[in-house]
Amino acid sequence: MSEKLVNAETGLDITGLYPVRKWRADEEGNGVTALQDRVAEEMPVAMIYNDISHAVMLATPDDLADFALGFSLCEGILREPNDLYGLDIVPQEKGVELRMEIASECFANLKERRRSMAGRTGCGLCGAESLEQALRIPDKVVASDLKFDYRAILRAQESIQKSQPLQALTGATHASAWVSPEGEIRMVREDVGRHNALDKLIGAIARAGDDRRGFVLTTSRASYEMVQKTVTAGISMLVAISAPTGLAIRVAENSGIALVGFTRSHQHVVYAGAEKIIYGDF
Repeated sequence: MSEKLVNAETGLDITGLYPVRKWRADEEGNGVTALQDRVAEEMPVAMIYNDISHAVMLATPDDLADFALGFSLCEGILREPNDLYGLDIVPQEKGVELRMEIASECFANLKERRRSMAGRTGCGLCGAESLEQALRIPDKVVASDLKFDYRAILRAQESIQKSQPLQALTGATHASAWVSPEGEIRMVREDVGRHNALDKLIGAIARAGDDRRGFVLTTSRASYEMVQKTVTAGISMLVAISAPTGLAIRVAENSGIALVGFTRSHQHVVYAGAEKIIYGDF
């Protein structure tokens, strides 16, 4: 087994092998074993727009082109994928820079946003000083007549584990999957951060020019940010393995998307948009 798993384009380590001591008890007693454990890597990833650094994220250094585009769309920095004119992925000693060239109007809006944040003190959400600034509640409603057979949710949930190679190696990553209306997993993106995984997936969907007729399945809980990103991408259903938050439910309801949580092979719970899910004679 090789010591590292690296990204072919950048040479950045995605995983590494680390010496560990594992204690385990069984029917014959217990003991300690020295072995090598496969561990997911994370590193600072800087989002740089027209030579101005805007944000630094801790992320798995893979699918970085998808990450750059998805983050920029979800944050409202770009209006559409064509606003990204160019991208250079530049590894540095302590991380990686995603150097993006974006449309002048988008950059002007970004500079205005940065000026409104300058000089603030204290902790909080990205320098926000008011409740309105802290939450980017989507002002759009996802208009879609798409309905999903409940069995599509089960089908996707049962197959996603086979589409998570980093999770299989390390046990440390979240995944977001783009799923067809029939429950077929079309693509998956993984990251140590659940938000990063969804940003990567939304970037991949945008790069592929997909028509948004499908749903997102995440292996994490469904926070407000996960719903906000789904709505921003124009996707009409978010399915989560774990629970949603109350704010996530309210945003989903107001935005017209379905929100499903606690998804298992034998159950799921619909928190918003129940009319979008078909249960036969139920």
